[in-house]
Amino acid sequence: MAPATGAGGGSSERTPLLPGGTNAPQTTSAAGSAFGVTPEQLTGMLDPKDPAKLQELGGPERICQALQVDPKLGLKQREQLGGSGRQNEPFQTRREVFGKNTLPETHAVTFMQLLRDAYNDRTLIMLTIASFVSLAVGVYDDVLGSHKDDEVKVGWVEGAAIFLAVLVVCFTNAINDYQKEKQFQKLNAKKEDRTVKVLRDGNEVEIGVQEINVGDILLIEPGDIIPVDGVYLSGHNMTCDESSATGESDAIKKGTADENRDPFILSGAKVLEGVGKMVVVAVGPRSFYGKIMMAMRQGGGAETPLQRKLDVLAEQIAKYGMSAAILLLMTLTIKYLVSCALAPEFPPYSIMFSHFVSIVIESITVVVVAVPEGLPMAVTIALAYATTKMLRDGNLVRQLAACETMGGATVVCTDKTGTLTQNKMTVVRGYVAGVEMASLSEEQAFFKALPADVQHVLLEGIAVNSTAFEGPDEKGRIEFIGSKSECALLGFGKACGLDYRSKRADCKPARVYPFSSEKKTMTTIVPIAGQDGQFRVHAKGASEIVLAACTRYMNKSGNVVELDDAVRNDLLRRISVFANSALRTFALAFKTIGAAELDGCSDDEAPLSNLVWIGLAGIQDPLRPGVRHAVEDCHRAGVIVRMITGDNIETARAIGRNAGILTKGGQAITGPQWRRMTPEQQHAALARIQVMARSSPLDKQIMVERLQERGEVVAMTGDGTNDSPALKLADVGFSMGIAGTEVAKEASDIILMDDDFKSIVKALRWGRAVNDSVRKFLQFQLTVNITAVVLTFVSAAFSADGQSALTAVQLLWVNMIMDTLAALALATEGPTDAILDRPPQQRNSALITFEMWRMIIGQALFQVAINLLLLGHGLEIFHLPATAAGVAALRTMVFNAFVFLQVFNQINCRRIQPNEFNVFANIHRDHGFILVQIFIVAAQWLLVSYGGVAFSTVPLTAVQWAGTLFIGMLSLPVGLLIRMLPDLSACFGLESANSSAQQHRPEVSMARMRMEASVKDVQHAVKFFSALRNSQIATKKASDSDIANNFLSSAASVARASTLPSTSSSSTVVAPSTSSSWSKLKSAMPKSNNQG
Repeated sequence: MAPATGAGGGSSERTPLLPGGTNAPQTTSAAGSAFGVTPEQLTGMLDPKDPAKLQELGGPERICQALQVDPKLGLKQREQLGGSGRQNEPFQTRREVFGKNTLPETHAVTFMQLLRDAYNDRTLIMLTIASFVSLAVGVYDDVLGSHKDDEVKVGWVEGAAIFLAVLVVCFTNAINDYQKEKQFQKLNAKKEDRTVKVLRDGNEVEIGVQEINVGDILLIEPGDIIPVDGVYLSGHNMTCDESSATGESDAIKKGTADENRDPFILSGAKVLEGVGKMVVVAVGPRSFYGKIMMAMRQGGGAETPLQRKLDVLAEQIAKYGMSAAILLLMTLTIKYLVSCALAPEFPPYSIMFSHFVSIVIESITVVVVAVPEGLPMAVTIALAYATTKMLRDGNLVRQLAACETMGGATVVCTDKTGTLTQNKMTVVRGYVAGVEMASLSEEQAFFKALPADVQHVLLEGIAVNSTAFEGPDEKGRIEFIGSKSECALLGFGKACGLDYRSKRADCKPARVYPFSSEKKTMTTIVPIAGQDGQFRVHAKGASEIVLAACTRYMNKSGNVVELDDAVRNDLLRRISVFANSALRTFALAFKTIGAAELDGCSDDEAPLSNLVWIGLAGIQDPLRPGVRHAVEDCHRAGVIVRMITGDNIETARAIGRNAGILTKGGQAITGPQWRRMTPEQQHAALARIQVMARSSPLDKQIMVERLQERGEVVAMTGDGTNDSPALKLADVGFSMGIAGTEVAKEASDIILMDDDFKSIVKALRWGRAVNDSVRKFLQFQLTVNITAVVLTFVSAAFSADGQSALTAVQLLWVNMIMDTLAALALATEGPTDAILDRPPQQRNSALITFEMWRMIIGQALFQVAINLLLLGHGLEIFHLPATAAGVAALRTMVFNAFVFLQVFNQINCRRIQPNEFNVFANIHRDHGFILVQIFIVAAQWLLVSYGGVAFSTVPLTAVQWAGTLFIGMLSLPVGLLIRMLPDLSACFGLESANSSAQQHRPEVSMARMRMEASVKDVQHAVKFFSALRNSQIATKKASDSDIANNFLSSAASVARASTLPSTSSSSTVVAPSTSSSWSKLKSAMPKSNNQG
């Protein structure tokens, strides 16, 4: 998304945010007749930036004429345009045409709307219907039915209690959402209440940003945050940081199109240096910032994976519950009709009707028991508890469902600046006068080790040869403002005790040569204190360029000595080492000149010759503490972390490796490379891409789309305005609470209050804890429901009087109070360290795994069997008399044993993962669980002891209490035995917790990438050594051939010499020095006697 840089340049790659301007207010031709240009023409040249359209409008001067403003005077303070009618306010016509610099107020969401949204749930609607039916039947039974003569009328209690549970769920959801909305409003409570400088009637005046009009001449200074869109008129050395708006990480020089610079200034840009004037061309909803803010108000959140699964489960449970109720209704009806037919006398119709009503009540009770009314309560409590805890961990959850969605995240696409790094360029390495600083923590010790002369000239160069300054940022915090590299050097100087203001006050510059991208240096000439006529030239810039201009350097003693080739090569080596470590290198140098030489200096060319080398600085945006460990936690949890940044590819690779994101075998690509790929190529490469550099907002959106097409649950981080579309598109969008723009926060689901990547891992832990809590409660809920339904059906169908083992009021206690309390108990356990030791769940995985079904069915069969055993043989087992009192005591014991079975089964449900045998792990820290169990046991004692007629109970003896408690405790060893059963999920067509259907595993794991990379390394090594060996063999053969040729030449010479007269008795041939070659040649040659 590089901005347009020239008058003839093409448009930016970025497409318009709002094609056709659909979100901006439209202007009628009548309203626009007062001016020579329409708002659409003005905004059309900004989104995307199009210098050609600026030229079509006649350039900045003609635009000012069309807007009826003099660039030298500005607007009139009491402007009145239009001849007809009286205007009550200045600028009324101008604002009618171009709008005000305010966004339309959003429609505040009321509590009743949140309550209605919370009720819009299938399970809650089904529960409401069941509650009204149960209430109607219960009231009828109390007034006209079988219980009309009872002293205590309790038929209405069941339906009213279910409806109360629905209300509790709805109000809990609505209150939680309302509180989150208030927290978000409080976070953004500090509105744009700042002031800006404009020209009015030729005078500089300060006005609030809301009072800016199209046509105003805005005066720009370093540190300003531009609140509106405009076109550059005039200025000096003006540079803006538009990264929060466009994603362009480099500072952008502003100027006129004739100067081949970017003439467009976007709202949200930050002025780094220079001063200037611009004419305002777009405000409010038509500005770049306003368009994105308006776009963020559209659309709604999609259903989360857990919500979809719960909807399917609720429908299935409703079907099974209704089937069980119909079956029970048919069974009891046929049984009663058969008994009536076999009776000596057919009963009266009134008695039959009353009995049929009782049968209907039993059937409705089965439906009520089957419907998991505690499930939405558990989800709500788990989410509310998690979001409250997450806020303490630095995560403000704006969308409640985003919490559980984060638990299933498989990919985290993160920014670099501010999230992985500290968003603060810092001098992390240095080499000055032979002293090296290896890390940021050594800066003070490093500075103290320097000679005094070196310290003085180093700090002076940092202070005076810079345009950065210290002042308040947009949030009121004091920090350095200006070029990021200069801010880093000033920060280093401040840590070393530098007071840059006093240095600048003492050393007024005689000449300043600003930094330019062509020369890549900045030079400032200042007088030397106490030496009249002497000046010091301070230079800084690209290391290689500054080093090439140096002929001397300051050594360890602080003396200036000649820069020989050995020292120069050593400095070049260090520059290369710093650059390969993703450090931006800056060199500082100086020299002393006289007044005559100063007068001879050119106004354009700095005197960069015969400089004295001071030192080298390596600047970097350092990683946040703990980021690498957090990334490792994500990898341990099976979550792939991808870094998407606007930095260059070398810096991105280095940061990716340092953070542990770019691993062996992973790939790093650039945004342009990504955009050139077809969708098929992108899918093929996506599995190995871990770092994307030079990315645009469009790249982020495409990345999210491709990942979601592969079934991934994507979490995306962003802080700039340009990140908002990708944040909106992702399953979970994280914005930055400190560095993030309001647009990004509006688009996000979760706000990182501390801008720290570690908070994302905390959100992942809590999201998984929510999913686990819902599954724990679901396992417990279904066990209770299956047991209650089967027990009610069997006991009612096979008993002589058609009475079930548990009364309707007893079932109410089990079904509502215990479910609600169980939700509190099982949904409030925090995440454990082991929660990141497993891969994420598949997006479409079954909500109930084989291990859960195994525990549900096993516990249900055990509980049904033990209760039926008590009903059939309880009188004999507990030695109770076969009287009405004994039967009442037995039924109370059955009720008590049933409750204690659920109490201990809750302990079983604390762990649902395979191989988690210790259900008591960390129970001493789970205070909510312990308190709930104490409350349940205490309430059960009160119901049994004092429930009387309402609960059909009688007081029990201590032995009977101990017996029912022992029966309940049997749930624990039974649960252990069930956990030890083999995995038979394939036999039943169910999903095991460790199966690929449940666990999401990347197509290409990091282990596989590492192995493939290692194999390639071995192959390359083999090829290298093979080539080396072949080269050695070829060299050896060539050497042997040369030796043979030389020997044969020597032998021929000797042979020729032997035919001549000789005075010697013998001739000696000297062998070559290579004995092996000589021996081979010797054995190959024919023998001859060479005698004189």
